[in-house]
Amino acid sequence: MITEVMFPVMSESEPEAEGVVGTWFVNHGESVAAGQVIAEVQVDKVSQDVEAPVAGVMYQYVAENVGITQGAALARIDS
Repeated sequence: MITEVMFPVMSESEPEAEGVVGTWFVNHGESVAAGQVIAEVQVDKVSQDVEAPVAGVMYQYVAENVGITQGAALARIDS
């Protein structure tokens, strides 16, 4: 089963604002556990950790420091 990991909406006043993945803590193709922190994302100097919602193998859609709209898919996990 494929589960998409979404970029969190961190700015309710600007839900279409763009953010970036600051750091990936899990590499493309590696196994992750449910609840494991997989990335740190940033919007306007505010950062937040993103956790894996399920266990499986993670595949990144977005590279570090590349812009992405809040709420968009940034990775998928195949469980």
